[in-house]
Amino acid sequence: MRFDGKVAIVTGGARGIGRAICDTLAKAGAQICVADLNLEQAQASAKEISELFGQKTMALQVNVSDTENARKMVETALSEFSKIDILVNNAGVTRDTLIMRMDESDWDLVLDVNLKGAFNCSKAVVRTMVKQRYGRIVNISSVSGLAGQAGQTNYSASKAGLIGFTKALAREVASRGITVNAVAPGFIPTALTVDLPEELKDTIIKNTPMGRMGKPEEVAQAVAFFASDEASYITGQVLSVDGGMVMM
Repeated sequence: MRFDGKVAIVTGGARGIGRAICDTLAKAGAQICVADLNLEQAQASAKEISELFGQKTMALQVNVSDTENARKMVETALSEFSKIDILVNNAGVTRDTLIMRMDESDWDLVLDVNLKGAFNCSKAVVRTMVKQRYGRIVNISSVSGLAGQAGQTNYSASKAGLIGFTKALAREVASRGITVNAVAPGFIPTALTVDLPEELKDTIIKNTPMGRMGKPEEVAQAVAFFASDEASYITGQVLSVDGGMVMM
């Protein structure tokens, strides 16, 4: 898979799975816009990516839950790169607790970032992709959106909603040469999972047929496939990268 001449925006791209996606695409020739709420981290990652892979990069601060903020992100990226070929909606948050203890604000935040954020960024980028008659949108869902997870009603709802969003948008834009797919990672060691209790991590591994957690780079490879020309006839699909945890 090569992405020479392609331009990619990766939200939540400064660290974790997002950073692995940026690295994977840049290594294969893509120019990268590292979009993240933390501008300092985004700038550091963009600089490292440019030095490592020799690709043009830029860092942008974005709050994906804010419609105008997402629009400005895309507008700024277009002014710098003149086009956008790939959008990876990776930005996400968790606020895990049982529903009896969940504050409304924790529900709203997770839905706003994880689901509305993908809507905001996709809406902002679709117009230019339609004009190009080419585009790849890859949404990062989760096994929690496929099977549910106790203590994650907000997160599971947001990630399940993202799958429905993926399928609906795929139908809207397919005739314009744009594909829309989703990757559903299992449990990957990142900043979102670092605080999980050890006993829960042990349970997760026991419930994973491959007997281990995944790596951010393994998720990134799945994203790169969906973003590639090799996947040009695949749209509206969900690829689980979970060691066999969820089989449907």
